[in-house]
Amino acid sequence: MRLTKGFWQTYKEVPADAEIPSHQLMLRSGLIHKSGSGLYNYLPMGLRSIRKVENIIREELNKIGCNEITMTVVTPGELWQETGRWDKMGGLMLRFKDKKEADLCISPTNEEAVTDIFRKTVKSYKQLPVGFYQINTKFRDEIRPRFGLMRGREFTMKDAYTFHMDKASLDAGYQEMYDAYTSIFTRLGLEFIPVEADPGAMAAADSKTHEFQVVADVGEDLIIYSQEAQYAANAEKAQTIRTKTEFNLNLSALTEVITPNKTTIEDVCSFLNKPYHYSLKSLVYIATTATESKLILALLLGDDSLNEIKLQSHLKCDHLIAATEEQMKAAKLWKGFIGPVGIFSDIKIVFDKSINIDGSYIIGANKKDTHSEGFNPKRDVKELIQADLRLARAGDLTLDGKHTVVEKRGIEVGHVFQLGDKYTKDMKVGILDQNGKLVTPLMGCYGIGVTRVVAAAIEQNHDANGIVWPKSIAPYQVYFATIVKAEEFVKIADDLYKEMMDAGLEVVYDDRNVGPGNKFKDSDLLGLPYRVVLGERDFGASGELEVIDRKTGIVTKVKKEELVSTLKNLLK
Repeated sequence: MRLTKGFWQTYKEVPADAEIPSHQLMLRSGLIHKSGSGLYNYLPMGLRSIRKVENIIREELNKIGCNEITMTVVTPGELWQETGRWDKMGGLMLRFKDKKEADLCISPTNEEAVTDIFRKTVKSYKQLPVGFYQINTKFRDEIRPRFGLMRGREFTMKDAYTFHMDKASLDAGYQEMYDAYTSIFTRLGLEFIPVEADPGAMAAADSKTHEFQVVADVGEDLIIYSQEAQYAANAEKAQTIRTKTEFNLNLSALTEVITPNKTTIEDVCSFLNKPYHYSLKSLVYIATTATESKLILALLLGDDSLNEIKLQSHLKCDHLIAATEEQMKAAKLWKGFIGPVGIFSDIKIVFDKSINIDGSYIIGANKKDTHSEGFNPKRDVKELIQADLRLARAGDLTLDGKHTVVEKRGIEVGHVFQLGDKYTKDMKVGILDQNGKLVTPLMGCYGIGVTRVVAAAIEQNHDANGIVWPKSIAPYQVYFATIVKAEEFVKIADDLYKEMMDAGLEVVYDDRNVGPGNKFKDSDLLGLPYRVVLGERDFGASGELEVIDRKTGIVTKVKKEELVSTLKNLLK
């Protein structure tokens, strides 16, 4: 592309609403254009990268026999009503009615739509397993869209779905897709970690599910990771054990102590001159099922934090929210001074399993400005329930106690689920098995945020001057900057550009009538893998061009006859 004939505009100023580097750089380097809140147009440079990501995805999914389709962006509400998600997804869906007053929505995801295709076309076990994928537009009406393409409202997504007769087939298909994802993100040139994830509302608690996380400082997700143990999990899912902890095993009578205005673990333990883990943290929640709501008191060691997802999973409740101060007052629980002794019998108490039940602890006394010392769980609680409730953290040990875990920040760019019969059962899908019996098939679901991948790649690969593209998804491979005026050197530059293009290289030819400083700044901002510089003075003196590696800054001098072969070798 000749820049004098292309469409590309860069900007010096950082947009006021762009908070993270990828958002700033995508706007400044002319990859995207903001249309509205969470809405972005893909400009030529950005679209080229998006298409490269899509092509890598297609190639790897086609290898495993997944069939590409395209589903409508607008889907009938009646499909969502079959599974109950018409109401459950609520504000995330952009819903409307057509002229016939039929419910419609802009698809935020396509489980219902693909299951409808399947149930109307596949009838026998002989047609299974089968997989479908599409790369299409999605819309989710995020309350607070932010970070550019990282969390926009409209985005491009690859979603794939597989159907199976039994769990063994689902497991095999899941592994095949997992391996394909590993190949995809490797080819994209990204540092990524597949991590165990919580299935949430998408699947049964025992279903396999992994997130593919691109490692980046601004990642919204916390990853608990041990390279030695080959263990990685989202902090919400991670299971670890504390490092060896010295507990207070000297039992004594439960004794109240005045702690004026000491409402936090830090304040109480400092006041009593005790380590934080000699106290118990008391947290009050409301757990709701279809039939009841119940007060829950969760207790952890004073220096641990609660993993709400683990608590909800243990309770098997539909919803879990922190109790309000009014709800605590109604239950005679005094905020800042709550403990498990002397409370209403219908409050369910759950202790974290890291608590040594033989130990002695400081707890709230359920009175203002008062705590109690000498609490022993085994002695002082009638019904003792323990569960894994704590949030894993850096410095913990893996479950075998052999390896220490660290924390990394990650951007979720892909997710693979085993959905089981969640959708096929709700939508009454039946397949005839080998015995002619009607059975419900199982599903897998596999997503990649295509436009998010591009943003994550930039978030992981940039410096103070701009983007540093991975070679496989850079908009172009080479930035050819010329510093020439004499007609003979313009002719040489034009010939070199044609030669590179004829050799199959992707080249941005900066033939604009601007100074070298502007050209070099734009080149660094766009961040193509290699910059080739033809300078009239230097070339005239030595007959050489400069080839600069954007990532390392290494400069290679080459004769014009060697340029194409040198670039091809560098790009391998």
